[in-house]
Amino acid sequence: MLILCSGSQTRALLLKKAGIEFIQKSCDFDEESIKTDDPYEFVTLASYGKFRECLKCFKKENVIAADTVVSDGKQILRKAKDIKDARRILLAQSGKEIRIITAMWVRYDFQIFGRIDETVYEFEKFDEKDLEEYLKSGEWKGKAGACMVEGFCKKYIKSVKGYESTAMGLCVEELLKIIGGKNEY
Repeated sequence: MLILCSGSQTRALLLKKAGIEFIQKSCDFDEESIKTDDPYEFVTLASYGKFRECLKCFKKENVIAADTVVSDGKQILRKAKDIKDARRILLAQSGKEIRIITAMWVRYDFQIFGRIDETVYEFEKFDEKDLEEYLKSGEWKGKAGACMVEGFCKKYIKSVKGYESTAMGLCVEELLKIIGGKNEY
């Protein structure tokens, strides 16, 4: 049994789909305290900060904490603050190559594992009307880079290198290797 230290419905769905038993609990960590423009450093520090807080809350349980960011190669595209910010962030991805980077920390059988995975997407240019409908739907809320590769962005994928699960917030394929689950996801 794992404790998923995250409020993310998408991460919970990934674990369910993989057949991993878990309980979902959150521990607070202030990501805004991280001061870096490097997406790899940011995601590592954010996920490790969450992990440390989880270890304080859950002393003996198997735990996992993760964080995900989107980068257009120039900047970190974080969670949008509002619809205007979501539009700006999504337009920075339209017709471009982006990197979705997920870091996870796992304590399993009292061993600690940490890793960073990334999935690189090249997107076609987003249709303006379709983008506006997505923005109005609010589905982008709480998503790194306002990006949903399993939803809105899926039809615009020109090429992909990496796992979709990484882009969705948790590299299940690598997690299964850590916890000794099935070899294929």
